Amino acid sequence: MAAIDCAAGGRMWLLHTASTSYALALTAQDAPKHVHWGPPLTLTQALSVVGPDPEPANSFDGAADGLEELAVDGGPRFGPPSLQVRFADGTRAFEWLFLGHEIVEGEGEALLRLDFRDRHYPLQVSLSYRVLDGVDVIERWTTVTNSGDIDVVELLRLDSAAWVIPPRTGYRLSETTGWWCAETQARRGEIARGETVLTSRRGITGHHANPSLMIDAGDAGEEQGEVWSAALAWSGSWRITTARTSDDRVSVTGGFGHDGVSWRLQPGETLATPKFLGLYHASGFGGSSRAWHDYAVKHVLPHNDEIRPVLYNSWEATAFTVNDQQQRALAVHAADLGVEMFVMDDGWFGRRTNDDAGLGDWQVNRERFPEGLKPLVDQVHRLGMRFGLWVEPEMVNPDSDLYREHPDWILHYANRQRTELRNQLVLNFARAEVADWALQWLRELVGEHGIDFLKWDMNRAFSEAGWPSNTGDPDRLWIEHTRAVYRIMDTLRAEYPGLRIEACGGGGGRIDFGVMARTDQMWTSDNTDAYDRLEIQHGFSQFYPPRAMAAWVTDNPNFLTGRTIPLPFRFHVAMCGALGIGGDIGTWAGEDLAYAREQIQLYKEIREVVQYGRLYRLSPPAADLTALSYLSPDGDRAVVFGFRTAGHYGRADAAVRLPGLDPAAQYVDEDSGVSHHGAVLLSHGLTLDLPAGDYASAVVRLRRV
Repeated sequence: MAAIDCAAGGRMWLLHTASTSYALALTAQDAPKHVHWGPPLTLTQALSVVGPDPEPANSFDGAADGLEELAVDGGPRFGPPSLQVRFADGTRAFEWLFLGHEIVEGEGEALLRLDFRDRHYPLQVSLSYRVLDGVDVIERWTTVTNSGDIDVVELLRLDSAAWVIPPRTGYRLSETTGWWCAETQARRGEIARGETVLTSRRGITGHHANPSLMIDAGDAGEEQGEVWSAALAWSGSWRITTARTSDDRVSVTGGFGHDGVSWRLQPGETLATPKFLGLYHASGFGGSSRAWHDYAVKHVLPHNDEIRPVLYNSWEATAFTVNDQQQRALAVHAADLGVEMFVMDDGWFGRRTNDDAGLGDWQVNRERFPEGLKPLVDQVHRLGMRFGLWVEPEMVNPDSDLYREHPDWILHYANRQRTELRNQLVLNFARAEVADWALQWLRELVGEHGIDFLKWDMNRAFSEAGWPSNTGDPDRLWIEHTRAVYRIMDTLRAEYPGLRIEACGGGGGRIDFGVMARTDQMWTSDNTDAYDRLEIQHGFSQFYPPRAMAAWVTDNPNFLTGRTIPLPFRFHVAMCGALGIGGDIGTWAGEDLAYAREQIQLYKEIREVVQYGRLYRLSPPAADLTALSYLSPDGDRAVVFGFRTAGHYGRADAAVRLPGLDPAAQYVDEDSGVSHHGAVLLSHGLTLDLPAGDYASAVVRLRRV
């Protein structure tokens, strides 16, 4: 049960999660110092760990570097600061003065808040910690208030939290990196001494790095070893810095914004950061991933009791050439396959016949849809499917009525060019009138047409991110833009409880726990090549659960890679998450349509296990045989996926060991009827009956008897 204890005269605190403990205390100078993050401790045990305040080893090193709960700029500190301020007289340092604490224990959670102020200047800082029943993730955030009535306080850096990694003999950093159409590539290597910075300066979460990381001592594996991990719940620009001192102290600080961006805190104003989430787990990277999935399902994702439907998206079938008759025909084909959600993509509005025009003019194109969208929506509903629609609210084409009317609404600087990327400019949602405009047309679109699902896209990074009319504090846009996106999503969901949303950022450019709290799934990548998807989906699963991972079956050859892959392999890769179909099904051969019906039905039979179960990554995506297993929450059912990308003469496929099973139980293969001992599957594994050749795959369903 989540709980928080206080000791040492109100200067030491011990947080209890489902299976771990976290402790912190105050130094004699009131600075919050880290004490423990790891296996569970009693209060007496934690008190014995507190120890004396650190002393500098010499006159060149900081005693507190890598040991504080929030590293500040000031005094003998030389590591990366979490909090940097500049007061009106030019002073940049912060000195802690403890004001008190509050512990609030409610149903299923416990909250600790520590209140401080600067010893001289009118700046208050609160550190918040929240623990939740049934999970080991700790939520942390920071709040600052300008308690003065005259001067502005300039915030040069305000991170959500700093995480201190316990002393170990070595340190290794795991991250997911990549680029457009190659997102979430898992990478692992030794932490260099100095500072390692992961960041996005793009205004969105980004394809090139995800705001998450894992740290181990260099000895952890998929199912064994201690792992400390952290993830930032934020969908705008961000920065996470891992610091390793010369004497091997390791800490991680992270928050919104990036280098060179500041916030002018007005008298009486308060600024709160997003949550920076931390997790300790003693069962390797796989155990850590499953713990993150548990947290996401129980405390982040909306409607966590809902099965994600099989959807069809029309983009690859039609691109921009959408029209009413064509979409209706595709809807009939989709319904015949067993699809449950029909989504019409780009091209339904304004003069949107290509990438060059129309963004911002969110009125139905009457040449393509003479009677509007309602007849199509009604037909989709009559066919027993929900209706979804693609939108890109944050963007505008210069060739649009909106831009011609409001050229000042975009991000721009005075006397600088307005760079177009994908023929688009970014609307400044930090401006209230722009956000209000977007909310209004989205309300009308959803309400008037009975739309069930929005695919919310965002297809370019920020550039020339200025706000000339806000001469006092233009950098606010980096935070306020993302907050406005959150407010719009929150408002739409509150006003239309049946609405579901998919987060998309030109593929996987907006994947994080911040947007996950407002959406039902995330578009993993614009790359739907099943071979590439094995690695992309592997990286996605490090932190984010399968039910949130949208995955499509698309056509051969793949439009990006030119690769031709058999339909079973494409289906089975997509069935590892929230299954979607994205091909031109109106042109599929009869045998392919029959196979698709069969596989969609199979997915419906196993998706409770895939979407609600516990994921075990049985081998890396680069292995000769890549395998995954999903175990139902009650342990009665298991689904195993196997993928061989290349066959080799004289080399048999290795058996895959299935962790998590009951060694005393029997498991029957639901297709072949063969019975297996749980102990044998655990220790010796299951041999998958894969077809011969390249790109071979199989799905095995096991049930405990």
